[in-house]
Amino acid sequence: MPKKEINRIKLVLVEKKRTNKWLAEQLEIDPSTVSRWCTNDMQPSLETLVAVAKVLDVDARELIVSTKK
Repeated sequence: MPKKEINRIKLVLVEKKRTNKWLAEQLEIDPSTVSRWCTNDMQPSLETLVAVAKVLDVDARELIVSTKK
């Protein structure tokens, strides 16, 4: 079964011309954690998602794949 796309962190990083490593440094977390978010192997907590949004200067809703078509 293919893994489900839940977050858009990787896409927003590309749009903002930022790297996983840069985001990890800003949040003071392990770069491998950010990498796992970007591949949707793991999801950040809601609190962390809000922190990611703040660092990337986007609305937190932009970091989540819409459930409506």
